[in-house]
Amino acid sequence: MGSKLKYFSLLEWLLWSGSSTVIIAFFLIFDRSNYLNLIASLLGAAALILLAKGNPIGHILIIIFGIIYGIISFSCAYYGEMITYVGMTVPMAVIAFISWIMNPYNGNRSEVKIRVFKMRDLFPMVLISAAVTVAFWFILKHFNTANLIPSTISVATSFVAVYLTFLRSPYYALAYAANDIVLLVLWSLATAKDISYISVLICFAVFLVNDIYGFICWKKNHKRQMKNA
Repeated sequence: MGSKLKYFSLLEWLLWSGSSTVIIAFFLIFDRSNYLNLIASLLGAAALILLAKGNPIGHILIIIFGIIYGIISFSCAYYGEMITYVGMTVPMAVIAFISWIMNPYNGNRSEVKIRVFKMRDLFPMVLISAAVTVAFWFILKHFNTANLIPSTISVATSFVAVYLTFLRSPYYALAYAANDIVLLVLWSLATAKDISYISVLICFAVFLVNDIYGFICWKKNHKRQMKNA
């Protein structure tokens, strides 16, 4: 039991507990009815801490979060978010989970071996991301998606994030941070119409902090792994 508690550093325990406390507090103050929002937010906060540790289990939580978030997005007519998470993020999380499981660091399946992002990775990422973004723009426009432009930008940042996650690159966290900023704009617009969505807004504010920490943590772990190699 003690070893499990020591798996997370004091800062990580504080970040996780602090994130969960903020999410629950805003839910109790402004919502108290949409429990799916609360569950999704708490799952997401836990997932990001595990991903920051390079633990593949984080992807399992992301898969559950993505399905619930898709339902929430559908209720707000954010079809782009629904299609992005259910049709792209969830399947990519499955692929990333397999990639991480197959590439443990020194046989430790609770820590993935971090990969250096190379210039030859850039061209296919940009090309595929552009193609996916253009395709989704037409799909979202067809479904009369609310706030079309930020929804389309969210698709682009989400795809880059999951692509980099699959590649086991520390920059996945920066891509997710960029996506968090876009989603803060989207859900601010939704919250302006319905205050109950503030719990989702706070969720992505918390995610932004966690993703920034994830990038710092991965850079630190990458240096450690390279030094030990």
